[in-house]
Amino acid sequence: MPRDKEILALNAFDPQAPASADPELRAALERRMRSFGSSSVLFYQEPIRMVRAEGVWMHDADGRRYLDVYNNVPSVGHSHPAVVEAIRRQVGMLNTHTRYLNDVVDSYAERLLATFPAPISHLVLTCTGSEANDLALRIAATATGGTGFVVTETAYHGNTAAVTDVSPSSRPGRAPPAHVRVVPAPESYRNPGEDIGARFAAAVAAAIADLQRAGLGFAGLLVDTIFSSDGVYADPPGFLAPAIDVVHAQGGLFIADEVQPGFGRTGTAFWGFARHDVVPDIVTMGKPMGNGFPMGGVATRPELIDRLTADTKYFNTFGGNPVAAAAGLAVLDVIRDEGLMDNARVVGGYLMDGLREIGNRHIRIGDVRGSGLFIGLELVRDRDTKTPAPEIATDVINGLRDHGILIGAAGPFGSTLKIRPPLCFTRENADSVVSAIDAVLRRLPAA
Repeated sequence: MPRDKEILALNAFDPQAPASADPELRAALERRMRSFGSSSVLFYQEPIRMVRAEGVWMHDADGRRYLDVYNNVPSVGHSHPAVVEAIRRQVGMLNTHTRYLNDVVDSYAERLLATFPAPISHLVLTCTGSEANDLALRIAATATGGTGFVVTETAYHGNTAAVTDVSPSSRPGRAPPAHVRVVPAPESYRNPGEDIGARFAAAVAAAIADLQRAGLGFAGLLVDTIFSSDGVYADPPGFLAPAIDVVHAQGGLFIADEVQPGFGRTGTAFWGFARHDVVPDIVTMGKPMGNGFPMGGVATRPELIDRLTADTKYFNTFGGNPVAAAAGLAVLDVIRDEGLMDNARVVGGYLMDGLREIGNRHIRIGDVRGSGLFIGLELVRDRDTKTPAPEIATDVINGLRDHGILIGAAGPFGSTLKIRPPLCFTRENADSVVSAIDAVLRRLPAA
């Protein structure tokens, strides 16, 4: 089955398709295309004009509200009052770079670092997750002397030039660069009964050996610790550990990309890597840090930062600005005060149970997997062959839009619905999602 190209096109607006009948929407599309041209990426063949959002809800220009089951950026909820007020207050006092001492920035660094295991005690703040991953690659290459990296087949880690090189999903149909090796995602749905950890470790070992044969040297393994773009793979807990042992035995570093699974989303730990009982050498963070305010970061061991700064001076003008730090502090407060990590565990489990229950009557549901409020729903043409069904995923995504629910897809074929709502998601919201998916699948033609 073709891969990659369909993922980029899945649920995307096609400007070559027939124009919308709505004259206001047509005018808005023409305005967007005049300014952004082919760089514009919009959801749905009839894009939505959003005007406001709060909690788990987004509202369009026509007054319709949508349940947001897609967007992990506003992790504690759209327009959360505590975050909004923290930003408003700080921007009215001071916003500058980190070359001045500032209590808000230092308090945030201390609070954030307290969530990591002891060896990780230094922080560099950036503006985006892409910048964070770019910096992580530089740290790893400087520390090891190697230039080679290993990533998974459908990984996405950001959009700088260096990070695009290690993001196969951003390079559809193209071979990886010479310094990058790709390995299959650690999935068990199509390989039941295997030792997932051993299989993944063996693939990583083979990739490292190939880099070494090419004379590139091995710098590190970079993975999103819930393998979001690969199709969402969270279980069994601990399966990452054997691969990390291989990485360290070969002199490389483990970079845990926590942009998507971090900040309590998995429900069982604050960080995705903690589910696997491993300690990364470098952790990268992004979008959810500031609940949508641009913010990213790299946490690592002091000696790795020292190696980088001895070789290259690093400064980020807007990284770690006081307004971002104020937003970040508010996010940490809300996660703690509103019990959102525990909510992710409880409501996420409830949602997965509901999806599995309707899976008993819908043969197109092949698998339900994930942790907390990060869930993958695999859609298939046939349960016996487990043939991926991206066309069904497209039908469900658009059918859910009609029900006022926003959702996305992932995986090498675009056949996995990616469910990652704000962490304030409720059981009532979960019931709405399950009922809507059930209704949409019932309306599809028989297989």
